[in-house]
Amino acid sequence: MNIFKKAERLKRVPPYLFKQIDNKKAELVSRGVDVIDLGVGDPDLPTPAHIIDALEMAARDPANHKYPSYSGMNDFKEAVAGWYLKRFGVSLDPETQVISLIGSKEGIAHLPMAFLNPGDMALVPTPAYPVYNIATLFAGGESFFMPLLEKNAFLPDLDSIPADVVRRARILFINYPNNPTAAVADPDFFKKVVRFARDNDIIVCHDAAYTEIAFDGYRPHSFLETDGAVEVGIEFHSFSKTYNMTGWRIGFAVGNPEAVAALGAIKSNIDSGVFRAVQLAAIEAIEGDQTCVREMTEIYKKRRDLMVNGLKAAGFDMDIPKATFYLWVKVPSPYTSADITSILLEKAGIVVTPGSGFGDPGEGYFRISLTQDTERLEEAVNRLKALDFRR
Repeated sequence: MNIFKKAERLKRVPPYLFKQIDNKKAELVSRGVDVIDLGVGDPDLPTPAHIIDALEMAARDPANHKYPSYSGMNDFKEAVAGWYLKRFGVSLDPETQVISLIGSKEGIAHLPMAFLNPGDMALVPTPAYPVYNIATLFAGGESFFMPLLEKNAFLPDLDSIPADVVRRARILFINYPNNPTAAVADPDFFKKVVRFARDNDIIVCHDAAYTEIAFDGYRPHSFLETDGAVEVGIEFHSFSKTYNMTGWRIGFAVGNPEAVAALGAIKSNIDSGVFRAVQLAAIEAIEGDQTCVREMTEIYKKRRDLMVNGLKAAGFDMDIPKATFYLWVKVPSPYTSADITSILLEKAGIVVTPGSGFGDPGEGYFRISLTQDTERLEEAVNRLKALDFRR
């Protein structure tokens, strides 16, 4: 008898993409290869000093050492509501429409547990951040995959979803600016999403982790700016990308009060909230001087331009992204996503993420993360040019 026989839900879940990348990177490093990791989207820039100072002060206060509220400190929720009003013009009730998260990934992963019963479906984009599908499977639901195709500007074609799927669907996941494609969505798309959700009684879950990383004067929209969006949706934000706080594990969800309350009911039975000192540091992040965000986006813009020019010189093709710190690069013929990933890894010591790892429609692309400094990116460009895929 195998007492450690795994639950069926684990058998349904594919290996986590980024763990596989970490394993491959470790293997190369063990062989003495100088690896340039452009795979995982973990910012290399440090958390701004004023945020660290706020954490240090708050961590020394014994009042913050007790269990926090699972839904978030009132001051934190008020700060989030104030930021939303200032940034997007969206008015939120801090008490009923804002909840703190141990990173937005945690909240996204728990939301399906609040709304999906066995047999229910979630509409999941592909290629996409793997958590949307995995969270659906953990909740006992089924995923219907919506292809994100270049011909549709990497937006899902809602009209093509079969009627029987729409009847079973409870949640629609969207993510703009998008990971991995770096695509953006305009207000007309969000209006269409609201109509679709309202007509079919579907909850919209918008992952908005990259709204603050944008270039060339572009300002990404919040889904909640759309008329009627609060009636059907919930939006997730993270401090990880905007303030280089990936290890701090703090984010928030905002939107429909019933959706926020249901997510809170799950969390109150599973976790004990975010450390109060981290919440106080996050308040400093969104209420403090935003020069750090502007400086960060300028750094990413320079890196974007460096890599786009270098990749094109090496024989690759891609659109120039308006937002995120990703490049969605076309694989040159006759290679596959897996082929090009292996070639770059073995011949150049460069880690990239195969587009197919984010879902079948990602075949023919690979993703580059702009999370290395200029010197390392220049070295990566030189290695790519030495391979020269123009031949």
